[in-house]
Amino acid sequence: MLVMFLSMLETEEDQRRFTKLFEAHEKKIYGVALHILGDRDRAEDAAQQTWLKLVQNWERVSALLWEETEGYVVTVAKNAALDILRAERRFAAFPEDWDPPAPENRQDEYDYLVSLIRALPEGYRRILELKCVEEETNKEIAQRMGLKESAVSMRVLRGRKLLREQLEKEGYFHDAV
Repeated sequence: MLVMFLSMLETEEDQRRFTKLFEAHEKKIYGVALHILGDRDRAEDAAQQTWLKLVQNWERVSALLWEETEGYVVTVAKNAALDILRAERRFAAFPEDWDPPAPENRQDEYDYLVSLIRALPEGYRRILELKCVEEETNKEIAQRMGLKESAVSMRVLRGRKLLREQLEKEGYFHDAV
């Protein structure tokens, strides 16, 4: 793998510095990715993406002081791992024929609410599915989606506002939405 990345660099000095960076941080990058992803294969993919991003942004990386490189490469590794999680989540949405659990009474109202949630933009839809349908806490949603809890709270508020507006357009209004 190292040989491939070295071939992408122009000068011998860049290749020497990249080799030094690789040897110093290879295990750290893999460890960060493994910690986030919990799977060796995906961690290897994230590590490889990290090294590719580092070599693609070599001008910026090589301009860093040596003491600054560890923090930089760890951040790039974390972001690569989180990108993998985000990509997986895009493909893990609820299927259209999914039948969510619901209370036995008021089933029609519940089904209608679920259909409104499914019609929301993706960023709000997924969070409200987790909040309203699966009844997860904001903290659980934040951990699951790799977001800050405050971001989840804001999306819940905005998503509920969108739902309320839709209900009002259709002649319904209920403060509990």
